Amino acid sequence: MVRSHQVILMVLGFLAFGLVMVYDASSAQALQSFNDKYYFFKEQAKWIILGLVAGGFAYFFDYRKLRKLALPVLVVTIFLLVAVFLPGIGVRAYGAHRWINLGITTFQPSELAKLSLVIYLAAWLTTKEKGRLLSFLLLVGLLVGLVILEPDMGTAIILFGTAMSIYFLSDSELLGLVYLFPIVTVGAIGLALKSEYRLKRVLTFFDSNADPLGASYHVRQVLIALGSGGLFGLGLGNSRQKYSYLPEATTDSIFAIIGEELGLIGGAVLIFLYGLFIFRCIRLTLGVKDQFGKLLGMGIISWLAFQVIVNLASMVVLVPLTGVPLPFISYGGSALVVELIGVGILGSIWRQNS
Repeated sequence: MVRSHQVILMVLGFLAFGLVMVYDASSAQALQSFNDKYYFFKEQAKWIILGLVAGGFAYFFDYRKLRKLALPVLVVTIFLLVAVFLPGIGVRAYGAHRWINLGITTFQPSELAKLSLVIYLAAWLTTKEKGRLLSFLLLVGLLVGLVILEPDMGTAIILFGTAMSIYFLSDSELLGLVYLFPIVTVGAIGLALKSEYRLKRVLTFFDSNADPLGASYHVRQVLIALGSGGLFGLGLGNSRQKYSYLPEATTDSIFAIIGEELGLIGGAVLIFLYGLFIFRCIRLTLGVKDQFGKLLGMGIISWLAFQVIVNLASMVVLVPLTGVPLPFISYGGSALVVELIGVGILGSIWRQNS
């Protein structure tokens, strides 16, 4: 029988492994940029502690109270997604408007959007209501549209996929979704053709040898890292790509460093553990009798599963490269804290329905 503490221990294991890999992948860059090779390690440790505290609070919080908080949290999230574009509040970096300046640090509202959308949809779709497909699509379209404008296509895909999963798992009518997929496909193609940046990402996906020092540089360095690892890897700490060759080595591309140092075997073990984690979460959540709790739990699991799949698929070039962090392992405060809050809510659901 799957027990909730097994899942919690797996999350702690992911966090510990991620902390080691963040230090490993960042030490050279941290020494060069901050004259402190432990800089990113210490920052990640701070976020882990904050995330565990927030996740612990969520664990002991009665998740059923989230039904009343769903709308206020969603409204705040929409406001924050708009605020990233406001001068003096939003922070523009790497050509994108994704962060809000909090003074002592920055925060990425799109990460909060994943959790707030799950909470709101779980609360809304638990109740019986006819003809709400259009309202559902307008809401999802608003959030996804704001994230695309940042631009952050990877997060937009996760938001859309998670929303569709929750809608499918609810008692809502599904016939209208059949007509949705052609529209979404045409819209995605249109977005790719309209944006030069996205178009280059798609073109380099089909031909990674095109523009090797430009648009396809990132994906080529990922493939070099994974190829260099071979079956057993170069050994922990022996990555060559982390020395300023691989972009985003501590965040979106950290799996490439893992593959380079631990090889195909190490990468396969990590993928297996993620699969086991998702499987155990689903087993525990399917046993929940409360409909809101079940839908909320499956929504959180769908979000984490989509994020793992999109990150790993982009690393092995099954999909175009996207800027999505690997849950519990990649460096970054906003994503990590929100993910741990999500796990805390899962624990609250399981604890109160055991």
